Amino acid sequence: MSTAVVVEAPGTHRLAPHTPRPPGPGEAQVRVHAVGICGSDREVYQGNRPEGYVRYPLVPGHEWSGTVTVTGPGVPASLAGRKVVGEGFRNCQVCDRCHAGETTLCTDGYEETGFTRPGAMAPTLTLPARLLHVLPDDADLTAAALLEPAACVAAAALKADAKPGERVAVVGTGTLGMFAVQFLRAVSPAELLVVGAREDRAALAREFGATGFRTGDEPLSGGFDVVIEAAGSADAANGAAALLRRGGRLVLTGIPAPGADGLDPTDLVVRQLQVQTVFGAPPDAWAHAVRMFAAGLLDPAPLVTHELPLTEFSHAIELVGSGDPKVGKVLLRP
Repeated sequence: MSTAVVVEAPGTHRLAPHTPRPPGPGEAQVRVHAVGICGSDREVYQGNRPEGYVRYPLVPGHEWSGTVTVTGPGVPASLAGRKVVGEGFRNCQVCDRCHAGETTLCTDGYEETGFTRPGAMAPTLTLPARLLHVLPDDADLTAAALLEPAACVAAAALKADAKPGERVAVVGTGTLGMFAVQFLRAVSPAELLVVGAREDRAALAREFGATGFRTGDEPLSGGFDVVIEAAGSADAANGAAALLRRGGRLVLTGIPAPGADGLDPTDLVVRQLQVQTVFGAPPDAWAHAVRMFAAGLLDPAPLVTHELPLTEFSHAIELVGSGDPKVGKVLLRP
């Protein structure tokens, strides 16, 4: 019998029988190949996700890859059999922000696969076909399960708008940071520095294109044109800003704990720094990530360290929160 993970309430989950939902008009049903776990899934399980950003009971899973099995009315039949990934945000498509392509700012309120709508920790997922991004027929679906976090970093890379020959840096060496290195490498920077807390990530950072690696406690010089912060702490944000030249561009992707000390507004004004932020990924960022992946410029596979069956959800959650440096990206397989 096929099963899905259901988080009934914070700290409580069960394996429940899964019945695929036939696609309605405009929808497609996907056979899930793999689903990733990130810190926000752990928040869902622990119950510390912000109010309004989760709805229990819930089938989690917002990072996934799969193959379209059935299409509903109004969806091209040619989509069946194609390998796909999918956007999580369920935007309204009619508000001003949606028309501007800023779907993560939809004014109709927050709805997202795996948080307020059924997610991919199940054998199948049925969702609006407009959210799907088609992959090449020979795509590695295990690696493609990481394209959701890659799309969030693609949004940061597009906002950073790094130019060939600029000096760029990444603060943070987790999944997001390693993707940021790959996106920045693709624009041919003169220098690509990675700053992280773990020296053991230096080799992987260099493999992805870094020209230098420093830990946060080492002396760092400034003068960088672009810095992408992907560590999720107030200290990381301040450290990232300190790396910039006057007028430099900073993009924040990490989410510190509520109430964290912010950037110094005097410093921002006097040095005329440009600061932008990312939460989720709009369609253009998804398309950018999928394009890079299809072209072989984005390699998620080395970030995956564990693949477990869906029935080992508890173990997977423990691994993600263990702090073990040997644990990278954890995938579940239905």
